[in-house]
Amino acid sequence: MGDFDRLPLHDSSQEIREGCVGLVAIVTWLITAMAGIYLLYLWLSGGGLQQQSTKVTRFPAGLVFAHPLLAVSALGCWIAYVLTARQAFAWVSFGVLTASAVLGFVMFTRWLGGGRHARGAGQRFPLVAVLLHGLAGVTTFVLVLLTAVVAAGS
Repeated sequence: MGDFDRLPLHDSSQEIREGCVGLVAIVTWLITAMAGIYLLYLWLSGGGLQQQSTKVTRFPAGLVFAHPLLAVSALGCWIAYVLTARQAFAWVSFGVLTASAVLGFVMFTRWLGGGRHARGAGQRFPLVAVLLHGLAGVTTFVLVLLTAVVAAGS
């Protein structure tokens, strides 16, 4: 066989699958973002920023704005991964997305908990929007993790 014996075998079908899953992750990310933008709109229009001065709020502005800022940064890294197939972008994206997910989970538990902070702009959040945002976010998180793990193994 000559020179052909030394050529590495390359499974392009795995690259295609990784690319497809990467694109599906972008779609779920965008669904998550749309629901999140709607929730942010409700929070802002319900006086979320004005309630910051009273110190009685479930959602401090730093938490509310850091969550999407991290998510958008992670999305940028993920798009870079999809375009270049460089594993470093996938893992940086996953790390930043993890930080965003932790902040999202904090907001979710505060939204569920109520308690002494039960009044405010967060009361107006529709259950469907919160569930869509959370489930799409978890789906995105799992897709990004699985794709990064598979990419690391190839």
